[in-house]
Amino acid sequence: MQKDLRDITTFLNYLRTIADFQFVINAGEILFPDNIKILYSKTGKPRQVFLNGERVATIRPKDGLFTLSILGAELLKEHFSYPSLRVVVMNEVSEFISDGKNVFAKHVIAADQNIKGEEEVIVVNEDDLLLGTGRSVLSAEEMLLFDIGVAVNIRYGSKKRF
Repeated sequence: MQKDLRDITTFLNYLRTIADFQFVINAGEILFPDNIKILYSKTGKPRQVFLNGERVATIRPKDGLFTLSILGAELLKEHFSYPSLRVVVMNEVSEFISDGKNVFAKHVIAADQNIKGEEEVIVVNEDDLLLGTGRSVLSAEEMLLFDIGVAVNIRYGSKKRF
């Protein structure tokens, strides 16, 4: 039996539960405070979540998990200590990543040990400056082990706020 998600309180609890599962406990409270707004698709399904007029996350239709915007990444980064939820790259590649270029394994110097392949991650440089958000291709262990290949497909570089 499917839950009725039209009730905002029920839906807010649903969003928070999914975020806690996907990222870490309490991520839902951080990403989705009580004053969020929901944008629905043409089919009537919830699609994007906004806070103060700026997108925080998009709900992926294929699995119901979230893709993070730069604002969503900022909110999580501010509340969870280094290196939680992060892939850390060399300062020398900061400009490329913030422009939206992918992260290569050879540039990764640290990563949250809980990161697995195909997860939403936050990318920062050695100074913990937010560079972008995207989907990990490799696990944290693989990112640090490999010298070739893409480690993170960047969805949004920090220079492009969507």
